[in-house]
Amino acid sequence: MNFKLITYLFVVIAASIFSCSKNPKPFIKHIEGYWEIQEVTMADGSKKEYKFNETIDYIGIKDSLKGFRKKLKPGINDTYYTSGDAEDIQLKIEDNILYIYYTTPYTNWKETVLNANEEQLKIITEDQNIYLYKRYTPIKLNLEE
Repeated sequence: MNFKLITYLFVVIAASIFSCSKNPKPFIKHIEGYWEIQEVTMADGSKKEYKFNETIDYIGIKDSLKGFRKKLKPGINDTYYTSGDAEDIQLKIEDNILYIYYTTPYTNWKETVLNANEEQLKIITEDQNIYLYKRYTPIKLNLEE
């Protein structure tokens, strides 16, 4: 067996164990909003911390559990700049695990939601990279002084 297969099996087993004790349905209400990457744990165990992000992700979800994810460049006082491109997404609970399915004109993929609350979103990609996001706080300046 190669290392990637072993890592994948470990993550699937770990997700199954944790998912049995934790219902992922409450995660759904926390997914929508503005998120910035805090750190990424790569499949090999190395970590990359993000002190500053030039772009953030906005995730919009409708009642149908369908929506989109869009990259934004934050400005000041609740202004955002975007290219207009977005990835269609759909949230699905399968075997007591919450997945985000992505669709673009070029490809499809899915990510597993490990945790989601008011302040953090933690997902694992198909490549076994774990992304930890924190809720984005907009830059507010008082320009009237």
